[in-house]
Amino acid sequence: MSLDNQTRDSILAAIPNLRAFAISLSGNVDRADDLVQETVLRALANIDSFQPGTNMPAWLFTILRNLFRSEYRKRRREVEDATGMYAESMKSQPEQASRLEFEELRLALAQLPDDQREAVILVGASGFSYEEAAAICECAVGTIKSRVNRARNRLAELMSIEGLDDFGPDQETRAVLTADN
Repeated sequence: MSLDNQTRDSILAAIPNLRAFAISLSGNVDRADDLVQETVLRALANIDSFQPGTNMPAWLFTILRNLFRSEYRKRRREVEDATGMYAESMKSQPEQASRLEFEELRLALAQLPDDQREAVILVGASGFSYEEAAAICECAVGTIKSRVNRARNRLAELMSIEGLDDFGPDQETRAVLTADN
């Protein structure tokens, strides 16, 4: 159905009553005007679903009420933070460091001999036991343990890892993440 003069006039005639209803729902004139505007936009976008001969104001009021309820449910899930203190207290580690560390690991793995890389990936990354990795590689369990140990030591050397503190965020980032405001 296209927008004919009668349909347009019917929508325009309903606007004052829609606005009064929106004000009663929201308690805010600006919010009510936004609701009415969104209602009219949705009605025009979906005018083909309106059944001619039925009650246009009732259709528009239904759209407005559904919009209000949807936004109400959405706002209930949101955390009000007018002062910004809640957002300021939220901290997360920047992602770029982990991407760089992953690339560094990938390059270091490429520098390992094939048998060590295979062993450390099977045991360290894929989660296989030493026995399972030995069966996959068709070698002794002691050989797999030795390869994994040499691979881990070489990776630590290539990546300049001296201890557990070298994993995760650097000291400055850790200080920011644990700081109290």
